[in-house]
Amino acid sequence: MPPSRKRTSARRMSNDADALIVASGLHTYYGASHVLHGVDFSVRRGESVGLMGRNGMGKSTLLKSMLGLVRPREGRVSVKGEEVTTAPPHRIARMGVAYVPEGRGIFPNLSVRENLVMAARAGTDGRRDWTLERALATFPRLAERLGHGGAQLSGGEQQMLTIGRALMTNPDLLILDEATEGLAPLIAREIMNIVSTVRASGIATVIVDKNFGAVNAITDRNVILVKGEVVYSGTADALRAAPDVHLRYLGV
Repeated sequence: MPPSRKRTSARRMSNDADALIVASGLHTYYGASHVLHGVDFSVRRGESVGLMGRNGMGKSTLLKSMLGLVRPREGRVSVKGEEVTTAPPHRIARMGVAYVPEGRGIFPNLSVRENLVMAARAGTDGRRDWTLERALATFPRLAERLGHGGAQLSGGEQQMLTIGRALMTNPDLLILDEATEGLAPLIAREIMNIVSTVRASGIATVIVDKNFGAVNAITDRNVILVKGEVVYSGTADALRAAPDVHLRYLGV
């Protein structure tokens, strides 16, 4: 995408009343290492966006920069039109943004029930669509293991628990970093089916995963990062019709 077109697109998205989260011109560093180079990224209400790229291209850094976990050196982040560039992570979470981190981050010494219930709260508009009962209906494996400690679960069950815990906050936006990393193919497909169900419920999603085909099958739009820069942004249909883009930016 030409730079001038990117800037125009970013301005338009920043003024979009339906924008849940907008990042404009992010430059993020780890020490002297310049990881993000002027990245623009946005998600609208109800939209599903795939964030793609090979390992080490800045995907997780972009997510953490938007969530207050890493402070960008330049650029701006807003949630629902309110600037949150320097806000702490808990404030951004309270604005309706739920995060499923790479590595899951469950509490191993708490039971499945405790992991879920501790996160329960109404959404920003008072909604309580996601209750314990709904979470267990969505993840029946967890219903069978309510009394088990987090450390007693398999990797797939832990990922289900992390997603379920995020949904218990009744978010407007669910961000999943490496949604199926390290999971058996059958479990990975089950996780993707669950994410598709969440998307159908009206919750906006950002999905990072190495299975680009599976991500593209359930997203509206996809963004590809290469060395901390956006090199492609387009609809899922457009990406499916562009095998050269897959080969150039996503192939091993």
